[in-house]
Amino acid sequence: MSPLSLKERIKAHRFFAGEKATDEQPMMLTHRLIFILPTQRGLGFAVLVVLLFLIAFVYNNNLAYLLTFLIASVFFVTILHSFKSLSGLLVQPGQAKPVFAGSPAGFDIYLDNPSNNPRQNLQITLENTESVTLPAHSKTQVTLYSATNKRGWHEAGKVTVSSTYPLGLFRPWSPIRFNLKVLVYPKPAAQESPLPETAAGEFRQGFSKRGADDFYGMQEYQAGDPVKHIHWKAYAKGLGLYSKQYGGGNSAQIWLDYGCTSGHDTEQRLSQLCRWVLEADQAGLSYGFIMPGLKLSPDSGTLHTRKCLEALALF
Repeated sequence: MSPLSLKERIKAHRFFAGEKATDEQPMMLTHRLIFILPTQRGLGFAVLVVLLFLIAFVYNNNLAYLLTFLIASVFFVTILHSFKSLSGLLVQPGQAKPVFAGSPAGFDIYLDNPSNNPRQNLQITLENTESVTLPAHSKTQVTLYSATNKRGWHEAGKVTVSSTYPLGLFRPWSPIRFNLKVLVYPKPAAQESPLPETAAGEFRQGFSKRGADDFYGMQEYQAGDPVKHIHWKAYAKGLGLYSKQYGGGNSAQIWLDYGCTSGHDTEQRLSQLCRWVLEADQAGLSYGFIMPGLKLSPDSGTLHTRKCLEALALF
C-alpha cells in the first residue's frame, strides 16, 4: 500500500467505510487499517480511574495513589494488547455462488493467523456477525450473509473485523471493502404456469406415442387425452384445462420465449421465464431460450441453464 498523507489519514470515511482492497490477494491488518476506541466498559473503567485519582488527591493517600496508577497502567497496557489481537491477521475474500432474489447471498471470508499467538474472540461482520477463535498458525473460513432484494449484481459492501480481547475495555476494528459481488437471478414466479408446447405442437421425431415415461411439457386438453394426464392444479387455479405430455426415450424440444410470458411488468415476465427455465432443466428437456437481443439454441444441462439464468439476471 502507498503511504497516506496527513489529510487522507484523518478523513472520516476511513473509520466507517474502510480501506478498499484492490484485488483478491490476502490483506494484512496493520496500524493503517486498525482503529481503536474504548467500549462502554472501557469508558466506565476510565471514569473509575479519574474518581480514584480525585480521592487520592483530596485525602493525599499514598495507597490510593498506588491503586489509581496500578489500575491506570492496566487500562493503557490493554490498548497495546487490543491492537495486537488484530495486527498481522490476514483476511482474504472467497467465492460467492449466485442466488435468487429474496434469498440471502453468502460470501466466504478466509482468516489466516500466521503468528505464534492465538487470536481470541474475533468478530467478522457484514449484516450478520460471526465469532471465531484462531489458534496460532491456523486458518479458518467464515460465511457472511447479505440480503438480496432485486436481480443483477449485488455487492457485499464493507466487511468489518473486530475484537474486544483481552478485557473488553477497547474495541479494535478494521473495516475493509473487498470487491465482493454475486449475481442475483430473478425470483421464480410463485404461480404455476404450463410450459410452452413444442414447435408446431407436435412430438419430435423419435416419439412413438403419448403415455411413455418422460415428461416434456403441457398442451391444451384435447378430446381423447387420458384423464390421469390432466393438470388438475392448473385447472384449479383457473388457468384452463391442460394435459401433461409424455414421450419416449428422447427429450422434447421446446422454446422458452420472453414474448410468450404473461405478467403486468418486466419483472413478472422475467420471473415467469425463470420458473420455466428451472422446470425445463428439472424435467431434463432440451429447450431454446429467446429474449430481446438474445437467442440461445435448444440445449440442456447445467451450463445451458446457467447461461439462461445469467441472461435473465442481467437483462
